[in-house]
Amino acid sequence: MALPKLKTPEFKLVLPSTQEEIKYRPFLVKEQKILMIAQESEDERQIGDALSTLVSECTFGKVDTSKNPMFDVEYVFLQIRSKSVGAKVNLMVTCPDDGETSVEVKVNIEDVNVQRSVEHTEVIDLTEDVKIKFRYPRLSDIQGMTADMGEFERMIKLVNTCIESVESGGEVTHYIDMTSEDIEGFIDSFNGDQLILVLKFFETMPKVRHVVDVVNPKTKVKGEVLIEGIESFLG
Repeated sequence: MALPKLKTPEFKLVLPSTQEEIKYRPFLVKEQKILMIAQESEDERQIGDALSTLVSECTFGKVDTSKNPMFDVEYVFLQIRSKSVGAKVNLMVTCPDDGETSVEVKVNIEDVNVQRSVEHTEVIDLTEDVKIKFRYPRLSDIQGMTADMGEFERMIKLVNTCIESVESGGEVTHYIDMTSEDIEGFIDSFNGDQLILVLKFFETMPKVRHVVDVVNPKTKVKGEVLIEGIESFLG
């Protein structure tokens, strides 16, 4: 007698980047095993590949990590996780009043959303005549980083990769028409103020974020802690 095939429930969510409603399902044991093996390896590329496969499979191919921005992938993964192994997670956070006392907080993943800063813009005016339009980082962009890169080097790498087009004197040059040498030379020509403007795009872009209330057990002072990024919600 053949063993029965189990039915998997389906749910719906709205993609943050496009507001499109898509279907998704919880991950299966076979997919959970792949993700756990990748996490145990501590290899960023292997973890990224596992995450990419899981999100694509569980959204029936609707989320493509080579096209969708990283905040889509993070949000979708958290929703999948909540339906797979539970929505409540216990996290350790640091109390903001003394910067050292750790407390445990319980977070409902289903309450976590992608938040966008009101001052965010995809087009940066470097000068009166020169503008840069950026696209949002994707999983493949993050995977392109190496462990030995410093924080500043990582940010410059993202700037290099995420340029969509440059407008100068009314003429638009798209990324596909730029050489790596052209881009590197262009970025190297930024002054300090222009670099700050460019980096602000990445600092204010949509991110998976959630604020939790905490009380320092030592000082009894109440405070708020901002949690962001998929790693933070996985403990």
